[in-house]
Amino acid sequence: MSAVPSLLSAEQRAVLALWAEVNASLSTYHKLITSFGSAELAWGAKVEAWRQLGIHSTHLKRHEQSEQTRATIDNIQQALLEEKYGLLFVDQSDYPAQLLEIYDPPPVLFYRGDKARLQQAQIAIVGSRKPTAHAQKITFDMAQYLAQAGYIITSGLAMGVDKRAHLGALAQTEPEYQGRTVGVMGTGIEINYPNHHDKLFSQIIEQGGCIISELLPYTQPHKHTFPRRNRLVAGLSLATIVTEATIQSGSLITARLTSEQGKQVFAIPSHIDNSNAEGCHHLIREGATLIYHPQHVLEDITNQLSYDSRPYQSTQSTESPPANSSLPSKRINTDSKPITATGQSASSDSKASHHAIAVPEHLAPIYEQLDWHGQDLDALLNTTELTPAQLIGQLMELELLGVISVQGGRYLRA
Repeated sequence: MSAVPSLLSAEQRAVLALWAEVNASLSTYHKLITSFGSAELAWGAKVEAWRQLGIHSTHLKRHEQSEQTRATIDNIQQALLEEKYGLLFVDQSDYPAQLLEIYDPPPVLFYRGDKARLQQAQIAIVGSRKPTAHAQKITFDMAQYLAQAGYIITSGLAMGVDKRAHLGALAQTEPEYQGRTVGVMGTGIEINYPNHHDKLFSQIIEQGGCIISELLPYTQPHKHTFPRRNRLVAGLSLATIVTEATIQSGSLITARLTSEQGKQVFAIPSHIDNSNAEGCHHLIREGATLIYHPQHVLEDITNQLSYDSRPYQSTQSTESPPANSSLPSKRINTDSKPITATGQSASSDSKASHHAIAVPEHLAPIYEQLDWHGQDLDALLNTTELTPAQLIGQLMELELLGVISVQGGRYLRA
């Protein structure tokens, strides 16, 4: 093989070599770095020195195959030269600062797309791979709303809720709002998984989002690679929202890791007989914050940032939620100002004007009686003092405003 032009430093090549030879084992990688003092010294050490540290036999065998390791590094370097993907090392300034705060940050991150997204304020949205139609709609709308509010939506690129979260974040018409999503892969950066998500991967990159992986480029999907992916989803984000999940869902792993990292977990409730939402109900019972509107998240996150000095770059906007979003404004204060890297308001000027469409005062009582699950006319008549004619008239007004819809004779928030 002909020599590949120099791009990586000797230490960076050694980092990649170790990462390949220990098969991305964080514990083994850090044991070697701690024992030898640097990646170069660790990679240059004899196999016997590794064996004395108790390194696993499969890692020892790879360490003996130095030519194969060098070929792997040369292939990565060639791909970097051809700009197939980018690479961040943990000691570089553009490595996402928030990952430095977790227990086990990866030594390398491969990426495609705009790496600047990794430094911006992110909110994770996760959930079931087989969500109900109702959960898909909630996820899409919530991601769209929060992206319009200026946050990056981070998820795991899986089927179901993850995909709807990414698509909701991408559903922006104005150029300045596009690409506000980060996808964390459970495979190598060269492997699009699931296969039918090729279009989603391309859309994220083309619109200015970012896709990342800590694994070597051609790492195939495995049951162990996805749980470790979840810690990065949690680590990158200020908080995690679970929109719908079973009790066995991997989303609960992300929620647990979020909580262990000292961040807030939000969960959306559903019918108590919805087995697909048992995970959300469990999280709420265990202390997660119940939400039924994304503005609740914005309020709590803003409060968190006000007392937090993490070096996030905010893209938060004072603009209203997207006009085509079905999430209503509900007369909730949307006067939030852009957040700076220190978490303080960027301006102390007078309050920003309200851009959100407010429900008229005479319709507010009936609107507050509605939820996202729906109620029929009899139920609404029992909870209001309106006559049937008055109730139907007000429901028609709300429907014309676009803040409610009718499905199977049940009225629900749109």
